[in-house]
Amino acid sequence: MASSASSAASARVDLDGNPIKPLTICMIGAGGFIGSHLCEKLMNETQHKILALDVYNDKIKHLLEPDNLPWHGRITFHRLNIKHDSRLEGLIKMSDLTINLAAICTPADYNTRPLDTIYSNFIDALPVVKYCSENNKRLIHFSTCEVYGKTIGSFLPKDSPLRQDPAYYVLKEDESPCIFGSIEKQRWSYACAKQLIERLIYAEGAENGLEFTIVRPFNWIGPRMDFIPGVDGPSEGVPRVLACFSNNLLRGEPLKLVDGGQSQRTFVYIKDAIEAVTLMIENPARANGHIFNVGNPNNEVTVRQLAEMMIKVYSKVSGVQPPETPTVDVSSKEFYGEGYDDSDKRIPDMTIINRQLGWNPKTSLWDLLESTLTYQHRTYAEAIKKVIAKPVAN
Repeated sequence: MASSASSAASARVDLDGNPIKPLTICMIGAGGFIGSHLCEKLMNETQHKILALDVYNDKIKHLLEPDNLPWHGRITFHRLNIKHDSRLEGLIKMSDLTINLAAICTPADYNTRPLDTIYSNFIDALPVVKYCSENNKRLIHFSTCEVYGKTIGSFLPKDSPLRQDPAYYVLKEDESPCIFGSIEKQRWSYACAKQLIERLIYAEGAENGLEFTIVRPFNWIGPRMDFIPGVDGPSEGVPRVLACFSNNLLRGEPLKLVDGGQSQRTFVYIKDAIEAVTLMIENPARANGHIFNVGNPNNEVTVRQLAEMMIKVYSKVSGVQPPETPTVDVSSKEFYGEGYDDSDKRIPDMTIINRQLGWNPKTSLWDLLESTLTYQHRTYAEAIKKVIAKPVAN
């Protein structure tokens, strides 16, 4: 069985019909949400090897432990923090391709830990870019849709018909400006650091011939995203919106809508998004030198609509009735602290990724929420009950 799977994997071809050669991939941040799904796909469907670098490996333990799996020996875990580890350059040198997923990327941290956020997303990424450039190694760097900041449309009068014109809100990799709030709005510390590392990578490509691809994820969601506070993460922590709402649903609490949940977002299923990344890995001739939006413009909702949909889906998959008060409004200052600001809409233009890689997302918002909330309920419902049942110490 394993040999037929491996021969099928070795017979795979790229988008231009060329055989795909097995690569050694240095994946920084392999133990996170995106990294764990990417590792799974590469182990199951390809012959690539992975040097998995991270501080934690909980989300990829199932790929590392058993000895008898078809991919045994193709993935090795290296516990390290790229901030201060002399092994980093050696691991990059051993690889054909480096994928950098390491980042502080939780909005709650941008206000409260702006220095950590800037260091994590800019300063700590500098050696990765430098080692790839100096050793002629290809780099796939993960940025964010937050680099676009606010849309041009958000600055128009509320009743302006131009707000409805896609030219003023659809985000294009090679045309749209990056518009951030004032310096006092520390929420933009993340986007600004990410934009600067993008510019540096682009300059390394132009001046020193670095082969790079930059990925701008638009709200990738699915199983293993973030943490559930007090269960597999800090009890005082605030994860991103999907895990925040999941936590409320699991505890039978109202979902908190920041500033009324008016921001609009698009959501893409992690498994669709990982397909796109695999195409980038295996089609360097089509992916090098490009910045790619990876999102699903068809799955656009306000955060309030997302909450309402999640309440319905969770009720369906768990059989638990929603609370009498399903949502409550909270101010951003109350929820995130001073200095919070937000982008209004995030709709990706898909022209470049479609032209270069022929990629389109497939999964509807309802289906991806059903898959994710089924996972959340199976994984966390019993643990949450135990946490809730614990007597509180005086």
